[in-house]
Amino acid sequence: MAKEEKKKSGGYSAEQISVLEGLEPVRKRPGMYIGTTGPEGLHHLIWEVVDNCFDEAMGGHADEVGVTLNPDGTVSVSDNGRGIPVDIHKQYKVSALELVLTKLHAGGKFGGEASGYKISGGLHGVGVSVVNALSEWVEARVERDGGVWVQEYKFGKPQFKVKQIGKSKNHGTTITFKPDSSIFETTVFDLKTILDHLRQQCYLTKKIKVTVTDRRAKGQNDIYCYYFEGGVASYVRHLNHTKQPKHDNIFYVLKEADGIPVEIGVQYVDDYKETVLAFANNIYNPEGGSHVMGFRSALTRVLNNYARGKGYLKEKDDNLSGDDVREGLTCVISVKIREPQFEGQTKAKLGNPEARGAVETIFNDAFATYLEEHPRDAEAILGKCILAQRARAAARAARDTVLRKGALEGLMLPGKLADCSSKDPSLCELYIVEGDSAGGSAKQGRDRETQAILPLRGKILNVERARLDKMLANAEVKNMIIAFGTNIGEMFDITKLRYNRIVLMTDADVDGAHIRTLLLTLFYRYFPQLITEKHVYIAQPPLFRVAMGKEAHYAFTEEERNKLVDDMLKLKAERAKLKTKKGEVGAQSPAPEEEVEEGEAATTEEVEGEEGVTKISGISIQRYKGLGEMNPDQLWNTTMNPQFRMMKVVNIEDAEEADATFDTLMGSEVASRKKFIQTHAKNANLDI
Repeated sequence: MAKEEKKKSGGYSAEQISVLEGLEPVRKRPGMYIGTTGPEGLHHLIWEVVDNCFDEAMGGHADEVGVTLNPDGTVSVSDNGRGIPVDIHKQYKVSALELVLTKLHAGGKFGGEASGYKISGGLHGVGVSVVNALSEWVEARVERDGGVWVQEYKFGKPQFKVKQIGKSKNHGTTITFKPDSSIFETTVFDLKTILDHLRQQCYLTKKIKVTVTDRRAKGQNDIYCYYFEGGVASYVRHLNHTKQPKHDNIFYVLKEADGIPVEIGVQYVDDYKETVLAFANNIYNPEGGSHVMGFRSALTRVLNNYARGKGYLKEKDDNLSGDDVREGLTCVISVKIREPQFEGQTKAKLGNPEARGAVETIFNDAFATYLEEHPRDAEAILGKCILAQRARAAARAARDTVLRKGALEGLMLPGKLADCSSKDPSLCELYIVEGDSAGGSAKQGRDRETQAILPLRGKILNVERARLDKMLANAEVKNMIIAFGTNIGEMFDITKLRYNRIVLMTDADVDGAHIRTLLLTLFYRYFPQLITEKHVYIAQPPLFRVAMGKEAHYAFTEEERNKLVDDMLKLKAERAKLKTKKGEVGAQSPAPEEEVEEGEAATTEEVEGEEGVTKISGISIQRYKGLGEMNPDQLWNTTMNPQFRMMKVVNIEDAEEADATFDTLMGSEVASRKKFIQTHAKNANLDI
């Protein structure tokens, strides 16, 4: 009977149960603790240590934070806080410093009022210990109580007991670590990523000096400093520095309610989108949460009350909606909570209900006072909100007319759309193609089962400068919205998307790049979910066709073209030599100029042949300026065949920078665009 039971259990017993001690779980499953072992996870190591520094600053114990990128690949993060305790822990009989660096969920942030921190960002207690676990080498250096204390670790294991190596009147902690190259895809830190993150943290913690030093290059010692007196008001000003504000005074409030400090900055700009950045304990909450809900509720109520009281809205007028009052809004909300409740380890959304009440109470009173004290600002804000209300009503009427139910169900698809026969969206692709000529080639060369083609006539509307009602009057934009099937605006529903991939396929010239930018602006502003869920792609058609006799190859860059020409010239020379050796009649030795070294093809004498084709020693090079120059077979084989094609997926790595870039390139501010062009003109690769 026992044997039969053992057979049923497959030999699964207590012997198969393993326990990972200390920091082993982190090295075994790093993704559980830092999300990824790619570049984001690598930089997360710095954030974990820096968070501890800012926790000291939020507690009023530090006013300087430093990050140094060293030549040996290590990173040093320091603060002038109290210094991690080095005395012996009563329960574990080791130094508190060693305990914090080697044990998960160990730290001074769990004991409530009796803990070392009333407010902190890292409440899981895995921060610096995870950094230790995922590093080849770590040194912890602490200055406190008149001494300098140090301990080193290799792969998370202490190399000696915490020891005093000198005396010091200073105080603070410096953690130096070298990421484990066997765990991370790359161990090269990106300076811009570090600067952007620390600048944001500096905005959220007033009067903290942050210094970043890059010493990686030989003889290099680049130093960057951030210090902001204005808190989130300075952050709002930074976010709007390329935009046209509707009012000069930035609304700012810093108050406390129910033990929760609340800091809010608000300014309206001449724009159609909303920018709200929410933070809890300096941690960015991309999905918002209770603090954002409290802010939005108070904003709508205060503006409606003021508009009614001052006669901006008559009795017969509808109240302003949430969408109306948030058009053109730039807002930064920062709350500090003793025990924040986040949804998941990524802390994307704040769940504390008390945060909503605190934000709603403070913002309601302060913003109402601001409107009374700044009547000109109030008039500008309400003028924009009421205009947005009217435009939204016009847009709703236009959408109801254009995008009626039958159209979205595919009964009235655009006439120019050559749809695919498959009804399974996961298999289907929509190619948005520039021009009828390229559209014709694409329609003939495609896989009719899964690939749909929608040609565009000319350049679409620049939606950066247009409201929804004006957009829906544009035939090309309207055709795309109907083809997608998702609707737009508040009626957007990604589950109705008719194609898993939407591929932008434009010519490889200046006009093609402009059309692609206009399309990306449309997606970023009105269909961001298509980008974040990786439904938008950019096709990569070849730039050149290099042929010798019946042999032809395609090149996607000038370097590839030059290499193909070099190889063909060498092959031609070898064939000529072979013919000479065989003694064939009429064979000639190759001319010296045909024997070219690799990389010299571009300097070989060129003879112009037919239009768009260059001939070099019998080799034909065709430069494709337009997709319409390819026949259907060529377009299929190079750009549309899933077996051979190359496509780039469109993704948003830095939403703030993406927003600023679209605003610069496509917005109404000419000066910033001119400066951008002048700055990057030398890097532009134009084929005019």
